[in-house]
Amino acid sequence: MTQGTVGAPGPRLPGSEELRNNGVVKNVGEAPEELATGERSTRNRVARSILDHGPSTVAELAGRLGLTQAAVRRHLDALVTDDVVEAREQRVYGTRTRGRPAKVFALTDCGRDAFDQSYDKLAADALSWIRDRFGGDEAVVAFARARIAAQADAYRRAIEAAAPEKRTEALAKALSADGYAATARSAPLPQRGEQLCQHHCPVVHVAEKFPQLCEAETEIFSQLLGTHVQRLATIAHGDGVCTTFIPKISHNASASTAGRNPA
Repeated sequence: MTQGTVGAPGPRLPGSEELRNNGVVKNVGEAPEELATGERSTRNRVARSILDHGPSTVAELAGRLGLTQAAVRRHLDALVTDDVVEAREQRVYGTRTRGRPAKVFALTDCGRDAFDQSYDKLAADALSWIRDRFGGDEAVVAFARARIAAQADAYRRAIEAAAPEKRTEALAKALSADGYAATARSAPLPQRGEQLCQHHCPVVHVAEKFPQLCEAETEIFSQLLGTHVQRLATIAHGDGVCTTFIPKISHNASASTAGRNPA
């Protein structure tokens, strides 16, 4: 979910227009325009791949984009210099294997802002006003639940149209249509179930201040999927991906209280 500035879009990093529109780029230094455009376009593809798939290793990016690892490293160096991405130690859920975790590259707040995240401060100010004028944190919770409930009809239709074993995947596709770049995958052993991963959150900076948005979202996932779910990580909390664990259950089980967002 998202942080920024009131009324007007938040500050843009150098080159953020190119991240959104690869067709308009300026010549860089002495390089020919075609070369500069190609470099910028490929750099944008690297950033977009991290947005869509979450924190990624050099090898993962090279495989997804059809580039050499040397080329990926060169583009990552430029993106790090521009404060679009940053290197992190890979987080491991479940059983940790031997050796050092691989280094992964994740978008910075500045990098996320380049992908058309705006009006964050306006939204945060509106929620602050609701909290201060209409019942404190309970008013924010009521707003968060009403907001996600309004979105939930499309998610519910997608889930109900899917086979029982495909429901998490169907929810991921419906979330992606709303800009969350979501995927579903098997949870790592020894867990038995699936992980719903949201690699992008349109309201991340607002959720940093108001975690009730994350908690209401987790509750609705539980209701839609008919099972207790647990939020393992959130972008708003500083993680690279919002990750929700969905245990493997019999498909006639009823929903219970959703897992809480980590604080």
